[in-house]
Amino acid sequence: MKLLKKVHIYLYVVSVALTYFLAWPFFKLLSLKPTGYEAMNKIRRFWGFISSALVGFFFKFDYEEPIDWSKTYIICPNHTSNLDIAAMCLLVKSDYSFMGKEELVDGLVTGLFFKTVDIPVNRDSKMSSYRAFKKAGEKLTHGKSVIIFPEGKISDVYPPQLHEFKNGPFKLAIELKVPIIPVSSPNTWKMLWDDGTKYGTKPGVCHFYVHKPIDTTNLTADDADALRDKVYGIINKKLVA
Repeated sequence: MKLLKKVHIYLYVVSVALTYFLAWPFFKLLSLKPTGYEAMNKIRRFWGFISSALVGFFFKFDYEEPIDWSKTYIICPNHTSNLDIAAMCLLVKSDYSFMGKEELVDGLVTGLFFKTVDIPVNRDSKMSSYRAFKKAGEKLTHGKSVIIFPEGKISDVYPPQLHEFKNGPFKLAIELKVPIIPVSSPNTWKMLWDDGTKYGTKPGVCHFYVHKPIDTTNLTADDADALRDKVYGIINKKLVA
């Protein structure tokens, strides 16, 4: 079983790499101008699905209530797996940007996106965080949703535990009066934890519970911590259920 899991992670890496390089000419062409970024995301959505499905990873979304994707949101999922990226590409039916660690700028398959569509951040640098959230605010103002993993990292313990949340997404949501969508994934780590290299991977259905949007219209900056704790509680309740 352990050997099969190790083989499977290599199959997944090959699937991601092969499908990426097939799509790369389109990504590259569209990345040359900001007017092409939305089309990049549409292709990324398809790429995320096909690269996962080819090796047996599938995603199931359950909704507390229907989401009106004509509106702009900050989407806050828990983070246990690299599969969370593909899942969020499939979840969000409007234009979007990820916020992620700045190391992704140098990634083979993430670099092009984090130099164009997405937002790199060094969370250990106050200046980098300021610039990243300023850029996220600009994208939200122009009608683009932003996906932020509020833990800031994948849990470094196995099985993964929900880490405390950073304040940034919640301050931004209140400042711009943008609703937050919490997303809980209780089992994705069982298919692929982190990047899958330590324990391998196995095919399966990754379940995501999409909570109803939290309105921030009547909140002030003093409510940021309470909003953060509320979202943490909502996500965690589904993880321990």
